[in-house]
Amino acid sequence: MNATTASPQLKSQRGGQVLLASHQAISHDECRGAHAVSLANPVSSVPCNTLSVHQDFRAGAIRTFTLAGPAGSLEAVLNQGAPHARFAALLCHPHPLGGGNLHNKVVYHAMKVLNDPIWGLNCSVLRFNFRGTGLSEGKHDGIAETGDVLAGMDWLEREFRLPIIVAGFSFGAAMALRACCEPNPAHHDVRTLIALGLPTTAHGPAYQYSFLRNLTTPKLFLSGDRDQFAPAKRLTQVTASAAAPKRLILIPSADHFFTNQLEPMQHALAGWLKEQLP
Repeated sequence: MNATTASPQLKSQRGGQVLLASHQAISHDECRGAHAVSLANPVSSVPCNTLSVHQDFRAGAIRTFTLAGPAGSLEAVLNQGAPHARFAALLCHPHPLGGGNLHNKVVYHAMKVLNDPIWGLNCSVLRFNFRGTGLSEGKHDGIAETGDVLAGMDWLEREFRLPIIVAGFSFGAAMALRACCEPNPAHHDVRTLIALGLPTTAHGPAYQYSFLRNLTTPKLFLSGDRDQFAPAKRLTQVTASAAAPKRLILIPSADHFFTNQLEPMQHALAGWLKEQLP
């Protein structure tokens, strides 16, 4: 395992139904997206005006639509990338029973790294709501959401015919990793996997990671060193059990939601991606 320790700014290194709260928030930039949810926590949310939908295919545009999932249609948002982008990306949100959805703040800031030209990748990035969340059809299951992830990957490959970057935050990270270990996923050209805030203290089959020993896709485990749902010692053990290549990065003073540490998280993510995808 390649675990790195950081500078002052950056450290590069449910069963019992545990709901991981999402700390939802919508950026002002997100106001151009569709179907923003009403947020219950005024401290962790940013007010958003009525949203306009622009089915624009230019770089930087936001497309809103539904895609076919195994339990029904899934509400989706695509941040359009540059025509010359070499990859497309999929981002999965945290636990819906804790309020997680595609507009989650951590998911949004990770999307900016993958999509915004200032970070250099210029990828088209697909976010979707898991079954039973927002306008997505179906009912929450807790493990079958891996099928929703695979549906998103199918859509990206049909739409762009490019290799895929797959990422998720919290519950979304667990589902993304598991989906990429599903039997016979060879038709998906996944170049990198990113697990933001991967839960390690929650109980249940969704949070058992023994399958990682067979997952040889390059993997980044990126969490805060004060993550209350992924203590550094346990996350280090999970990372050590995973097949190479892999890296564990811990952001100093960051909790599960990267509170006040979203920018260091972005820099760590961008730096690793540039190493993996030169």
